[in-house]
Amino acid sequence: MQPDPGAAFRALHRRGDPFILANAWDIGSARMLAALGARAIATSSAAHAFTLGRPDMGTVTRDEALAHAESLVSAVAVPVSGDFENGFGEAPDTCAETVRLAAEVGLAGISIEDTALPGATPYARNLAVERIRAAAAAARALPRDFVLCARADGVMNGQYDLNEAIARITGYEEAGADCVYIPLPPHFEDLATICSATSLPLNALVAGPYTSHDRSGFASAGVARLSLGSALARATHRLIYDAAHEMFGEGHFDILSHGISGDRVDALLSAGAKDRK
Repeated sequence: MQPDPGAAFRALHRRGDPFILANAWDIGSARMLAALGARAIATSSAAHAFTLGRPDMGTVTRDEALAHAESLVSAVAVPVSGDFENGFGEAPDTCAETVRLAAEVGLAGISIEDTALPGATPYARNLAVERIRAAAAAARALPRDFVLCARADGVMNGQYDLNEAIARITGYEEAGADCVYIPLPPHFEDLATICSATSLPLNALVAGPYTSHDRSGFASAGVARLSLGSALARATHRLIYDAAHEMFGEGHFDILSHGISGDRVDALLSAGAKDRK
């Protein structure tokens, strides 16, 4: 583990100069992404759930998420952040304990959302803010740096509007969050509005219609961090889906010719490893 992965991770967060926080789902994908230029890796709750044969939204336990995150921390030399859903419990004290446990396994930071999983109902705003306040206090009490990203997921989940989301991230900023995140606001132009409402770095999700915009567009809006969520994992699953339809439906195998060589994969896995020689 780096002496202070949190400090290295924090230094990447610059408004208007977004870095790509590449969400991996296993050691191999993490090492490949690191070898190919990722400056930081994140877990993805959905992509991790897929590897366990489970659906997204609250199906992974905290112990499972911590063990998964620790395996990625041990695998790559770049900082790793945890997508830790709702902090694995409603109580503010639970969120604080999740921060402490995340730091123990070497994570550079985590994100905590405001959804009462496994449903889509958001926590009341006051409770959502108090959860972040407790998590931030725990982060500041750590012996090293740790980046806490506070999420307002109700817009993406169809539970509240953008004004409510902005009110929530304003509360998160006051409560001590280091980064804020409103996944998939209705319009790309909303990102600039969100950035103007906070002094904190803003994370934007590159998924769905937002994939049609390039990094320079996000930079112009003032975004500091671009996460992929489960989009890369879903793209991989799309390839499996398309290949299966070809193989089991028409008996064709042409799609398999588009893979990269085993030697190239081996080289990338070696290059992305923390202990590479």
